[in-house]
Amino acid sequence: QAQLVESGGGLVQDGGSLRLSCAASGLTFSNYDMGWFRQAPGKEREDVAAVSWHGLSTFYAPFVRGRFTSSRDNAKNMVYLEMNSLKPEDTAVYYCTARSRDRHSSWYIKDSYPYWGQGTQVTVSS
Repeated sequence: QAQLVESGGGLVQDGGSLRLSCAASGLTFSNYDMGWFRQAPGKEREDVAAVSWHGLSTFYAPFVRGRFTSSRDNAKNMVYLEMNSLKPEDTAVYYCTARSRDRHSSWYIKDSYPYWGQGTQVTVSS
């Protein structure tokens, strides 16, 4: 059974940084594209970033491009989201997701990811 566990969330001031981590188990990690989504109170869950199964390709939503960086370590079954220049509007629960590398739909389609973590809260104070 695949399991994804996020960590690294917390409270940070406007302009600060956080690094989220996601530990994967129960799947052949290097066969999976990994995504990050977030959901703020009262809003739809939205795409944030993704990294391909081999780590050579990354994708970002326009509102985080240049501020967030997604990476992975296939030897450790870990994926990361480095978040810099955080803004209050980045406040949300952040979810780690996984989908088979054989899925060829666009990275930002949340329904293409069958595996989800429980989420980690990120709060950015103004």
